[in-house]
Amino acid sequence: MNTFHTPVLLKESIKYLVTDPSGIYFDGTLGFGGHSEAILNKLNDKGTLIATDVDKDSFTFSKNKFKDYSRVRLYNFNFLLIDSISKIESVSYFDGIFADLGVSSFQLDNPSSGFTYRTETKLDLRMDKSRVISAADIVNSFSEEEIANIIFKYGEEKNSRNIARSIISKRRIKKIETTTELREAIEEVTSEKYLSKTLSRVFQALRIYVNDELETLKSFLTKAVDLLKVNGRIVIISYHSLEDRIVKDHFKYETLDCICPKDFPVCKCDKEKRLNILTKKPLTPTVEEVNLNLRARSAKLRAAERL
Repeated sequence: MNTFHTPVLLKESIKYLVTDPSGIYFDGTLGFGGHSEAILNKLNDKGTLIATDVDKDSFTFSKNKFKDYSRVRLYNFNFLLIDSISKIESVSYFDGIFADLGVSSFQLDNPSSGFTYRTETKLDLRMDKSRVISAADIVNSFSEEEIANIIFKYGEEKNSRNIARSIISKRRIKKIETTTELREAIEEVTSEKYLSKTLSRVFQALRIYVNDELETLKSFLTKAVDLLKVNGRIVIISYHSLEDRIVKDHFKYETLDCICPKDFPVCKCDKEKRLNILTKKPLTPTVEEVNLNLRARSAKLRAAERL
């Protein structure tokens, strides 16, 4: 499995994240342990890594990978539960909090994971299989307008209405149950020139909606700042504009010491400035890294420090 996984912006992540080798660090997207392993390599015997991942395949792999590490605590939870994990571990504050928001190459390339449109597999897209609604439920039961809005809002796909119309037409004949059947519906209204990008956008949109990724990210960021030690660092890697905008806006909000309307003569909001942004512009992969790992091309890293 580890041949499928190449950690993105690895050196940059560790450079910004790890400031105290004796500290306690949280990796909210354990995956196949690439970033976690690099964090551990920077820690001494007193340092601790707590990591979590909701995907069972990657969690099982990493649990075996780190089975001999006494300084590692692993959880098969969504990173949104960082506050619950901190209570379980009796950790008041973390020295560093990290999250790589990308879907792993293994998940994208492995048909059994249900994330690829390149081979035929069951249409699912749930990272946590206990979630009630799958992508198949959306394309087979949601209205044309609802489907179009999801594709446009979360995939930023301009042809969303034609795609939604094609999906409705297909499902009238037969229920859409596989990735191939959904792909065929998209292909019917998309030119060959734009097909690859459109497929990526539609599947991305459904995945984001099914897993409630954006709202989960917002809640995670709020909890993460609450649980960050003074001078501790938070590092987030995102892969599309919706995620990056949320991270950027949240970091900016946490740098403000007042959010009162400008016409207020005296501040009444009691807003506290809690972060100092370390990356004025997001860091992106080098040409060399992209050549080695094409899926890194859209990555953006933002880092901030707790005040």
